[in-house]
Amino acid sequence: MSASDATDAPPQSEPALRAIAMPADANPHGDIFGGWLLSQMDLAGGTVATRRAKGRTATVAITAMTFHRPVFIGDEVTCYAEIIKIGTTSVTVKVESWVRRGIGDEHIAVTEGIFTYVAVGNDRRPRPVPPES
Repeated sequence: MSASDATDAPPQSEPALRAIAMPADANPHGDIFGGWLLSQMDLAGGTVATRRAKGRTATVAITAMTFHRPVFIGDEVTCYAEIIKIGTTSVTVKVESWVRRGIGDEHIAVTEGIFTYVAVGNDRRPRPVPPES
């Protein structure tokens, strides 16, 4: 996805997370901090990875992260997460973030990233991801 693809529609899948960008999440100019958005994306990807791994997961890598457009105070941020790879102990998830501004219906692509999570047991050590049921 490139910045010129911002007119494309968001994924048709169920959102993994929705949040409103608040003033505490922004710099003095009203732009939302990239770290806040990254955190929301990690939460979204982690939720999907945890469900697939049927238990606790931990973030081990963010191998790609692209910021296409800024997020502003008051934007409704929606993160969509799709599993793109299952390893022996890992789950790799593509996360896309889209916003709606104000009361508008236009969806604007703002970020995308690839997050990898490792399934961990009660001992906090890697464990196998169970087969899909």
